[in-house]
Amino acid sequence: QVQVVESGGGLVQAGGSLRLSCTASGTIFSINAMNWYRQAPGSQRELVASISSSGTTNYADSVKGRFTISRDNAKRTVYLQMVSLKVEDTGVYICSVVVRYGAYWGQGTQVTVSS
Repeated sequence: QVQVVESGGGLVQAGGSLRLSCTASGTIFSINAMNWYRQAPGSQRELVASISSSGTTNYADSVKGRFTISRDNAKRTVYLQMVSLKVEDTGVYICSVVVRYGAYWGQGTQVTVSS
């Protein structure tokens, strides 16, 4: 059974920083992309950042220059370093791990940015 668990969320003031982590455990033969999504209240889930198995990264325009995604393949872990946080970054950050036959999802970690 595969589990995907996020951590690192919390309450931070605008302009502050947080580092999120997401680790996949269980029987997974090969991980392709690893992604971070954000679900804000009353909004659709949006893709914030993604990283391929080779390390190619992509970001939503709203976070470019402020967020950095990275991964440690040996640890099956993806990170999201967030700096210069804004109130509009508030939401549940959800990790997905893409494999050849589909994707596994975590439950999410709450990030709240106060003004």
